Amino acid sequence: MRVAVVHDWLSGPGGAEKVTRELVRLFHADIFALVDLLNDADRAWILGGQRARTTFIQNLPFARAHFRWYLPLFPKAIGSLDLRGYDLILSSSYAVAKGVRKRPGQLHVCYIHTPMRYAWVDQDGYLREHGMHSWKAWIIRRVMRRMRAWDTANSAHVDRFIANSANVRERVRRIYGREADVVLPPVDPNVFTLYNGPREGYLAVSRLVPYKRIDRIVAAFRDLPEQRLTIVGAGPEAQRLREMATPNVTFTGFLPQARLVERMQRARALICTANEDLGLTVLEAQACGTPVIALRQGGYLETVNEEHGGLLFSSDSPTDIRQAVLRHEERTRAPDPVRLRASVAPCFNDRFALRIHAIVNEVQSERSMPRTTADAP
Repeated sequence: MRVAVVHDWLSGPGGAEKVTRELVRLFHADIFALVDLLNDADRAWILGGQRARTTFIQNLPFARAHFRWYLPLFPKAIGSLDLRGYDLILSSSYAVAKGVRKRPGQLHVCYIHTPMRYAWVDQDGYLREHGMHSWKAWIIRRVMRRMRAWDTANSAHVDRFIANSANVRERVRRIYGREADVVLPPVDPNVFTLYNGPREGYLAVSRLVPYKRIDRIVAAFRDLPEQRLTIVGAGPEAQRLREMATPNVTFTGFLPQARLVERMQRARALICTANEDLGLTVLEAQACGTPVIALRQGGYLETVNEEHGGLLFSSDSPTDIRQAVLRHEERTRAPDPVRLRASVAPCFNDRFALRIHAIVNEVQSERSMPRTTADAP
């Protein structure tokens, strides 16, 4: 069986890329994407060194730095990928990857991280956070209207959806009128290892972009001068966040995985404030035995283990975040690292592989079963 994995765009490592990495490894698949902008180290880690087969957007002017400018062309580009000769298409989709062209006899299973966020989930927030007003907003809204129509039509060509969370499964049901299996993304137990040593300070790990709401955490720690906060990540918000930070807040920028894991293992807790589809970092922290303090919304409702040390706060206001940290400090019983890690075990790589293989085999069996008269339309 020849397998093709289709990813939206490859520009750096993240949660979706960890899923794509596992799919490529599991099925010894070839990889396709709108663009492949990975450096050699990231390509080796995500794709085993292979280069993705890309679309015409790869060669457009300024695409290396600004490929998102070509959003209106994404549907045409993804449909231009030539997947003839493949038996199975696996798309790892948070935008347009699931709109790849499927030919007769092919199966398409989509692991969906979310329906396109800026088209379906929070368009107003996207426009506001990127400073798009008046005529710019009008153009984007028209583009998104077309994208939604295209996205809805192409979802019908997917044979099976696998959602990364129950949160996303509900979106798939509401937006596409389709059901989806739920398989949480993989956590590597050999990388995110249990730590039982001393812990000091709090940690936030995120791209520094507006919707991640890291500024709320920074503001909360203004009123927690005795507590230290380390922020790992890079992005366009970095300078603004540094300017508003107090001396108890440290910025590391991007860290290699080994150093990130070390920070995660030694933190008193990981703090998360974005309304995430899932939040893979939460699972990785708990695999290290590190509790999580997170917003009571979205995927965190499924992943934060409150029984063994996690805390959920009601809003992203600095006051609520500060009070959650104080509650964590005032605990009479310390979180249990061993039980936190055990709660994440169903997401370990081997379990993820078993679930994905089982679903693919089931879809193949359904396709190969002869249709009876009762099945006929």
